[in-house]
Amino acid sequence: MPEQHTFTVPLDCRYLLHTPAVPGPESLIVVALHGYSSNPEAMLRLTTLLLGEQHIVASLQAPNQHYVTDGLPTPQAVPGYNWGIRQHWESTVRLHHEMVRKVLTELRERFKIRPERCVLVGFSQPVGLNYRFVGTHPGEVGGVIGICGGVPRDWQEDKYKPVSAAVLHISRDEDEFYPVAMVNKFPEQLRRHVRDVEFHLIPGPHRFPSKAGSIVHPWLERVFGVKQSKNSTVSTAL
Repeated sequence: MPEQHTFTVPLDCRYLLHTPAVPGPESLIVVALHGYSSNPEAMLRLTTLLLGEQHIVASLQAPNQHYVTDGLPTPQAVPGYNWGIRQHWESTVRLHHEMVRKVLTELRERFKIRPERCVLVGFSQPVGLNYRFVGTHPGEVGGVIGICGGVPRDWQEDKYKPVSAAVLHISRDEDEFYPVAMVNKFPEQLRRHVRDVEFHLIPGPHRFPSKAGSIVHPWLERVFGVKQSKNSTVSTAL
């Protein structure tokens, strides 16, 4: 058997930032995480359209890169990014936590916004990672929006702390990765550590939902007192 050695090196991380012209008292800090093979550009556009342009939105790029192609990459191949694979999940979770905490700390210091007015948004792959984050660092954000993702397999374990942040979970009834029989169990599973869980099952496949604004805006008003901007627009599909 060969010896296996593990070491750590610095990693360049990147996020795109949308800031309103003048952040107001209702502005939230939103850290958005894209799905597998997507990119921060797409997630920034979708999240800003979904939540409203009055918020400070940081779209974080996943640390692992690859080309989105069926064969060998060509000069025209499009780059995609992902948060990790099952075989290296422990380091994947640790790196995700470090990246999210770094961005939250940086933005809170810059904009003088309290942790309870910070929101994590994830589509697909990072949804479970975000739940792990708030279960490990429960005071870092005031809300979590999970879209077309799952609940961690180990979520029922006592290693996770009580979560004060409100959770909005949106699933779709034609999702090829998360069937209805599975997602219908998510609300009960999430309540193992989260007191405030709102769950919606809406029509459609595994795509960023185009009509989620009618769900998200009332939730933002209920949890954060944020009223929908007159200039806000419902997101387009991913």
